[in-house]
Amino acid sequence: MSPGRGAGRPRRVFLHIGLPKTGTTYLQQVVWANRDRLRSDGLLVPGFGHREHLWAALDLQERPRLAKRHKNAPGAWQRLVDEAASYDGDVLLTHEFLCGASAEQASRAVAAFPDAEVHVVVTARDAASVVSAGWQESVKNGSSVGLDDVMAGRPAGGPEFSMRTWDLAGVLERWTPDLPGERVHVLMMPGRGQAPDLHWRHFAQVLGVDPDAYDVPTESVNPALGIVQIETLRLVNQHLPAYSAHDRGVWIRGYLAEDLLARQPRERGGLPEHHRARFDELDRSAAELITARGFDVLGDLSSLGVGEPAAGAGKGAGREPGTVTADELLESAARLVADIVADVRASTGDVPPRSRGNH
Repeated sequence: MSPGRGAGRPRRVFLHIGLPKTGTTYLQQVVWANRDRLRSDGLLVPGFGHREHLWAALDLQERPRLAKRHKNAPGAWQRLVDEAASYDGDVLLTHEFLCGASAEQASRAVAAFPDAEVHVVVTARDAASVVSAGWQESVKNGSSVGLDDVMAGRPAGGPEFSMRTWDLAGVLERWTPDLPGERVHVLMMPGRGQAPDLHWRHFAQVLGVDPDAYDVPTESVNPALGIVQIETLRLVNQHLPAYSAHDRGVWIRGYLAEDLLARQPRERGGLPEHHRARFDELDRSAAELITARGFDVLGDLSSLGVGEPAAGAGKGAGREPGTVTADELLESAARLVADIVADVRASTGDVPPRSRGNH
């Protein structure tokens, strides 16, 4: 019997499938930083690291050209399944791209662990906040698709950057028909004013581990950009050549977005008011499904808050993309060019690197 596993209790497999932009990066940072401690407590996180769980999520979905990411990416899903099968304790697989699976692929994922009690864990927040943050994340990953086009059904990248993965009810409908309600856990993302580690505490409660026994981040991860900077980057993306997934992560997301643009003065973005009814319906559908199926809810389900402004970049909060002016875009672009020139100059060795944020 593995450490921490109750006598006579069937082993459990937890599939944490997202949604994107619901605190998944924070939770995964805790998981991977404490992987050895989790194993000593009887919970296996298979694979070599976060990237293999990403590959597995895409492999499960039978994504074409997966080998272009890495030669070992194809077959990643089965490798994790096989490693889980060889372990007699609890297992956790975690990546937000899993929520893009079709109903058939999700059913196959659940059926891949026939000798275990499979639990699906979904982290969630109101639809307006998910879509606003998800669209901005797509721009940070090289997309030039506008928000209204995304709302009309156009993907802003792969399925992970689309209404397909930002629709909580749709994800739950695809992933949960084979599971009893008590084995579907919906963790509502904490709002402002709540304890910063509450999300981890809820996650740990589902996993059956002591939350106080693990180190958690004290600083924000995955920084958001201001709406002016998002619109600047979206315009830049229109002029960039095709980049590999790796290069998009390094140069667009890492260098342009989270290094240079994140250091500019920021004003939070919001969603156009004319989309309010659409988000109300998405939230209402999710709340009704969760209640009707008797899913295990941790946190405040009422934070879906139909008809009420959401905390953060959601309903009624922040500036709409269409309000960004040409002068604001010019100022942001000028700062961006100045910082890039400073970096190029410093790369020659003639001058020390620039001091970030000073102009």
